This record gives sequence, C-alpha cells and structure tokens, in this order.
Amino acid sequence: MKSKCTEGHLTAGSSPARRAVTRWRDRLLLNEDLNFLLTNRIPRQLVTRWMGWYSGIQSPGLTRISIALWRLFTDLDLSEARQQRFSSLRECFTRELKPGARPLDPDPEVLVSPCDGILGACGAVEGEQVFQAKGFPYTISELFGDPQAAKPFQNGTFATLRLTSAMYHRFHSPENAVVEHVTYRSGDTWNVNPIALKRVQQLFCRNERAVIRLRLPNGQPLALVPVAAVLVASIRLHFLDVLLHLRWPGPNEFPCSIPVVRGEEMGWFEHGSTIIVFAPPGYRLCPEAVAGSPIKMGQRLLIREELPATGIHAR
Repeated sequence: MKSKCTEGHLTAGSSPARRAVTRWRDRLLLNEDLNFLLTNRIPRQLVTRWMGWYSGIQSPGLTRISIALWRLFTDLDLSEARQQRFSSLRECFTRELKPGARPLDPDPEVLVSPCDGILGACGAVEGEQVFQAKGFPYTISELFGDPQAAKPFQNGTFATLRLTSAMYHRFHSPENAVVEHVTYRSGDTWNVNPIALKRVQQLFCRNERAVIRLRLPNGQPLALVPVAAVLVASIRLHFLDVLLHLRWPGPNEFPCSIPVVRGEEMGWFEHGSTIIVFAPPGYRLCPEAVAGSPIKMGQRLLIREELPATGIHAR
C-alpha cells in the first residue's frame, strides 16, 4: 500500500521527475534506519546553527530556489499564507496566515489547539509519568526541570503536537489566560519524528525547550512546552524581548504576568518541532483528538469534564 503522501503526488498531472523524486523521498522516509541515520547521526547542533544562518540570508532569488527544493521533500502549501513572496527562508518558515484562516472553536468549555500539528502521544498523565512513544516514558518533573512546577499536572491530561517543517509554525494561546512564568532550557536537537521517539529515551527532556506556565480565568494552571529539534534554529516568544536559542546556557527563568486571549499569537519556531500541552485533573481529550490525526490551531483539543451526577464542571 502506498502512503497517503505518495498517493497525493503520483497523479496524472505530476511530471516524471516529480514522481521519481516523490518515490525516492517516500522510500527514504519509510526506511527507519536510514531516516534515523540521516536526521540524527549528524553534528546536530552545528547543522541547526547553520540552518539558522542560512534561513536568515536576505535574497529573494536564493529563497525561491530553496523553497522549490524544499517542495521536493515536503507537501508545502502556501495558499493560506498572507504573503506569497519571501526575502528569506526564515520569512517562509515563520509566515503569517490570511485573516480568518484559523477560526477558533467557540465552545467556552474547550481548550483549543495552540498550533497546527499531528497528534502524537496523548491521554492521561499517570502520576507524573507520560509517554513520548509506546514503552518510552518520561516524567513531567524531568521535562519541566522543576518538581514543584510539575506538581499541579500530576494525574492530569497531556497532548503532544508535532509540527512538520511544511506546516504553519506559529503557536497561539489555547484560552484566555495569564502567562506567569517561562523556563528556557538549552539542550540537544534530536529529531522529534516518530522514528526518533521510538529510539531515544527521554528525548523531549534532552532537547532544547521552553516551559510556558499559564493561569486560566478559573484559577487552574495550564502549561505549553515548545520543544525544539534538529534544524530548529530558535524559539521566539512575543512577550519576552529575547530570542531563545542554543547559545544560551540554561536554565533561564523569566517570571512574568502577561495576559493573553484565546487564539492570540504567542510565538513561533523557525522550522518545525513539537508542542506538548499539559492540563490539570478535570480535563480530558476531546473525542476527535486521536493520536495520529492532524489538527489545526483553533480546533478542539481538551474539554472540561463534568462531575458525575451534578452536571457541574470540574474546577
């Protein structure tokens, strides 16, 4: 059986060269050993810093060539982008969308997805333990680097959202909230694709990441953890006048009190990576939020549970 990716390209309108590249690409992506070798057994941090430099080069001509080559290896769709011409590859990576491209679910009991992505491991937090892949656990304390900060999310719910390189790279607030604290932890840049997640123990706890802790209007906590990966040159948060990148030793602590509204843009990655969402007890995944399924920013992700026999919502 061909993958959906292959089926989407092997159409009558595709050129022979395009079909050949697509077949080669899909064989590469489906060969786990080769995929892991080419995306992880390389000087990851050096390549990531080089990508940060290259993507910032201001050259419309070079950018057009780079995007054309990029499209040979990904399903890049720029039809929703606010602008269609880019002076650098970074402008394309961090592109804004046309107004209205990501409507927000109106249900006040729902926390919306903060980004476009593919749902990875998700579900109940077992005490402090969560999974990056079957048989590969890690703890919230290890991820946060602070047991006290992780404590409110014990026995809560989590959702892992993986952004591929071709996706919309900006992330947004899942609900009206106040950003209370950011911890930035520099680290490695392992690939975060499913192949690496099945091979590298505690991968998310090793990689560069930012732990963003928010407080909802009902007083409950919420946490977003953007995790960088190979080729992800930096994480940008709009409410901090700092570009977080690998050259920062860590951890770096940023206490703050920044109000954000549901759907408000919070920042971006400069390539593609992962955001892990943590909610406290009293929330569960929406029925349509299933591992392996795509999701877009603003769609339903988590919902407040009703207490049995009372009909009131958990607080």
